[in-house]
Amino acid sequence: MTETYRCWVEIDCAALRHNTSVARGRIGPADILAVVKANAYGHGMVGVAEALAEDVQLFGVANVEEAITLRGAVPHPIIILGPALPGERSTIFERGFIPAVSSFEEAQEYSRLGRASINFKIDTGMGRMGVVEAEAFSVFERVSALPNLTIHSISTHLPVANEETEYTRDQLARFDRIVRQFRAAAPGDYKVHVLQSAGTLAFNEKPYEIVRAGIILYGISPLPEFQKLLQPAMTWKTRIGLIRDMPKGSSISYGRTFITPRAMRIATLSAGYADGYPRHLSNRDAAVLVRGQRCPLLGRVTMDLMMIDVNNIDNVQVGDEVVLMGRQGDAEIPCAELAEKAGTITWDITTRIGARVRRVFV
Repeated sequence: MTETYRCWVEIDCAALRHNTSVARGRIGPADILAVVKANAYGHGMVGVAEALAEDVQLFGVANVEEAITLRGAVPHPIIILGPALPGERSTIFERGFIPAVSSFEEAQEYSRLGRASINFKIDTGMGRMGVVEAEAFSVFERVSALPNLTIHSISTHLPVANEETEYTRDQLARFDRIVRQFRAAAPGDYKVHVLQSAGTLAFNEKPYEIVRAGIILYGISPLPEFQKLLQPAMTWKTRIGLIRDMPKGSSISYGRTFITPRAMRIATLSAGYADGYPRHLSNRDAAVLVRGQRCPLLGRVTMDLMMIDVNNIDNVQVGDEVVLMGRQGDAEIPCAELAEKAGTITWDITTRIGARVRRVFV
């Protein structure tokens, strides 16, 4: 590094490509749709897309703003995975993005704009968007007959692929019946995608033509038994901003939830919940890494700073690098550990990392 940052993440491009190769190994010749929404799950959308440009065939984003930003970096087809607002449809059409459509009325509006491609979404159990399963065939017949409209793909989403095997297999079977019905009634070269990260790992017997790879690209498995296949791409770091020797009985941070039981050497770190470090990790036995050793977090995480115990670290210095998540030497604090202690999920940990945290691609 040529600059000194107070709080930053380092993104390992080789790890991104390794994880993509793992996905490729599980799906064969299917196209990989790299999901880079939410700033690539906090990793930095443009940098991730550039790193994977030669390894994937499509990209997926949440909304038109993300799509516009991404288009400046890569020429690939971009699918907008979330529903578009009415005022956004003309921009989506003009820019050539592929919107996800959940009703005949939405499809009709795109058809009125001119020649457009859409992703026809079916709700088979997520309850978030898409045509209701029982109505999917009748709506698809009407949509496929619209002038100017090309159906790029048909898709659905798996809500419990990392939790309920039986339901997921039933959902996949139901979706497959719908796809066969569609293709019999309206033959075409449209593609199908259903598998996301958990599906790619555990339900990849029939990957169809496209697979939506999300969290696995970043080296985090939604299913713990597959974690060994992946390489975490992100290391989250900060620096020691201050070191003080505190006497016994000193209160640490808001609420005085930690009182020093003895004289202690305490370091103040240049990161807090405004950087995305979860405040819920306060008083939850969380730790960070300093010189390859675990140091307990003390008291409550504050907006810009937090305190750790460095009693057992030799020669600790102001400015020393601290790892909040990731590996340092032989020690590691995985994303899953932070998520468990904070009572949340890994997706939440990485996507909450704030805009003032620099993304450094290495």
